Amino acid sequence: MTPAVGRLAPSPTGAQHVGNARTYLVAWLSARSRGGTVRVRVEDIDVWRNKPGAAAEALADLRWLGLDWDGDVVTQSARLPAHAAALDELKRRELVYPCTCTRGDIASAASAPHADHEGPTYPGTCAGRAAADAASLDRPFAWRFRVSDSPPFDDLYRGPTHVDLGRAGGDFVVWRGAAPAYQLAVAVDDADMGVTEVVRGDDLVSSTPRQLLVYRALGRAAPRFAHVPLVVGPDGRRLAKRHGDTRLSALRAAGVSAEAVVGLLAWSCGWLPEPRPVAARELVGRFDLGAIPRAPFALTPAVLATVGYVS
Repeated sequence: MTPAVGRLAPSPTGAQHVGNARTYLVAWLSARSRGGTVRVRVEDIDVWRNKPGAAAEALADLRWLGLDWDGDVVTQSARLPAHAAALDELKRRELVYPCTCTRGDIASAASAPHADHEGPTYPGTCAGRAAADAASLDRPFAWRFRVSDSPPFDDLYRGPTHVDLGRAGGDFVVWRGAAPAYQLAVAVDDADMGVTEVVRGDDLVSSTPRQLLVYRALGRAAPRFAHVPLVVGPDGRRLAKRHGDTRLSALRAAGVSAEAVVGLLAWSCGWLPEPRPVAARELVGRFDLGAIPRAPFALTPAVLATVGYVS
């Protein structure tokens, strides 16, 4: 059996918080519990959203949590030639087309409300174009991938999963301006890094069939996926500033130990009967993906107080 290759992929668009830490811990333990390796990739292609110093702080957070990795840290923006080569292959096969629609155009054409983070379903306005038509366009455009089907997948945590891309986004953007979009960059990078499993939050479930289409189009082997519940605030919404300061750097500055945070997260995943300080490496033998509760983990002030932190 090929050893597992997992990955941690922090984005330097902001500080890492307790929710990020929980997903990183699950991903790290999933690989380490089977004697696998862990790679780290800084996903910094959204250059207009990157925060100065955030990449270095994210790596410091991982080290503080006791989550080590193998090999050098990969910086996504340094891999633009590989992303561009993948786009060229998609153009050659007429699997992408230039799209001049603005976000406003797409929103106004939407026929129904949408809940998916990808936005409203693309109505196919520019789908009749060929790749070569890009040379004659006199206004900005993005490259969209032609969605032909919606590949089902067997999620390691959720089980058999299917997202109807025809109703959830439709043809999706793989390149905008001078940079690759998330779906293309992540698929190309994971393939080149030899990643065999991707553990991430369940807010990205709808990204998986899109990435499976990219893998298939490029003739690359796809990893297995596991989408785990997020950490939310007391109101049930994704962690944000409105819930107080849950940054790992803030906890560290307040004197909270990494072991206390890891123990709290292990308890939230069903691996400990109560929150208690524990090192990440001590959880390798306790890891059980199926033990993680199906509901999001609510991080309340009372829960944070168990590690000695008041935000």
